[in-house]
Order: sequence, then structure tokens, then C-alpha cells
Amino acid sequence: MIYETQRLIIRNLKSTDFIPFHKMNSNEKVMIYTDSPPKSYKEDMQDLQQFIDNYSKKENDFWIWAVERKEDEMFLGNVAIIPFNEGENEVGFRFLEKYWNNGYGFEAMEGLLKYAKQQNYKILYAEVYVKNKASEHILKKLGFRFVNEHLCKERNLLDRLYKIEF
Repeated sequence: MIYETQRLIIRNLKSTDFIPFHKMNSNEKVMIYTDSPPKSYKEDMQDLQQFIDNYSKKENDFWIWAVERKEDEMFLGNVAIIPFNEGENEVGFRFLEKYWNNGYGFEAMEGLLKYAKQQNYKILYAEVYVKNKASEHILKKLGFRFVNEHLCKERNLLDRLYKIEF
């Protein structure tokens, strides 16, 4: 376990997460808010294995963790701390569509910020697609401050950059 909240356990991904992991990453409604299109079965198999393999690498700086509901051990989505710019990091979260609007995003991200502070991260960034009002609301509620608005070249979509300092 990486950390826990009242209702959630944040843990390393495992191979048995594949079915819900793929369901999340292949959903267009979920992926419209990310920097990539919906993923294929093969892409998700490779990505999941890479994320799992990263845990054992000494110099790993790309952390993707599972969000699991305590009451039934259900995979809900994931949270991440990944490289952003040289020496900087970005946080993010993604959930299966059926778990949206239950407060899980806020709860998982609030826990992630506490964890990051304990791990001595000083500044964290988050990018959000301008139409993703729910995620933008979560970031603002957690204390992230607006930095700028820019065009994401990979998707040709307008994103907003936020940051938080500890």
C-alpha cells in the first residue's frame, strides 16, 4: 500500500487489474480528458506491464498507482506522479466512468498531495482539459493555482496548467 484514505487504498498496480484498467483506458469519455486517445487491448497490456515493472526500478520517476475501494477491493481508477519538466512533476487521476461523481477523485488526490508532501515534493503541476470542469474544480478545491492556458499539440485541445507548492 502506498497510502490510504477513509474509503480508498492506493496501491501498486497488478496484472489482475487489467480488465478494469483496460475498460477505463479504452473509454472515449474517460480518455477525452487525457493526453492520448482510447487505448487498444494490446497497448493497455504493454502499459500495465511497464507500470508494474517500473516499481522495481531503482531510478523510477514514473509512478502510476491503482485506486481501490476499501469496502469491496474494487479497482476504481488510478493516480499518478510523473515527470513534467526537468526536475518537476505532474500529478493526475483517472477513474472508470461509473465511479465519477462520488468524491473519489477529490479523496484520492487529497491523499496524493499528503503523500507527495511527506516524500518532499516541493511543487506539483496538473494539466486539465478546459472542458473537464469536475477535475478543474477538484484542483482548485485542493489549493492548486492557475498558471496558464495552452494548446496541447498532441490532441489539439486547450488545456489549463495548475500548480501547488508546499
